[in-house]
Amino acid sequence: MARWIKHMIKGAIMFVPSYVAFTDIFYAVRTVDGVSMQPTLNAEGNNTDFVLLNRWAASSMQFERGEVVSLVSPKDPSQWLIKRVVALEGDRLKFGYFNESVDIPKGHCWVEGDNRQCSMDSNNFGPVSLGLITAKASRVLWPPRRWGRLEKQEPDHDRLTPCEQVERGKMFFGWELE
Repeated sequence: MARWIKHMIKGAIMFVPSYVAFTDIFYAVRTVDGVSMQPTLNAEGNNTDFVLLNRWAASSMQFERGEVVSLVSPKDPSQWLIKRVVALEGDRLKFGYFNESVDIPKGHCWVEGDNRQCSMDSNNFGPVSLGLITAKASRVLWPPRRWGRLEKQEPDHDRLTPCEQVERGKMFFGWELE
């Protein structure tokens, strides 16, 4: 019996560091609670979705508009968020009830929940440093009926002026000056 326990402890000592390294560098599975990403995630509201997070894909800090990402909350570092990338550095975005405009600074992006009325996101805390993004969410793993890829969703074009167009000329009251 003592021999069996010794083998179990050795196995755990070998497995745990490998598991931790794998989930820190490559992939992790996380639960999603709450309504901020409805209907994409946690669609029924009373269930918990499990998502596959691709940490390796986020390590290059190359993100695209419309991707779902996991990030450390800029307001509370002990909390993690899952949101959609709406705008990238250099983009100009209209937000809020009064259509305020913000230029996304270098090394930052704008993230929002799909259910914008019930989401704590960039509308509350502004552009987010790319360094706070820990992973790209790639798949829903649970519940089984919702299993599948998380697709990119392009942001509303009436809210976003991509960096390519912002750099082309100065915007003045909605008119581009050459």
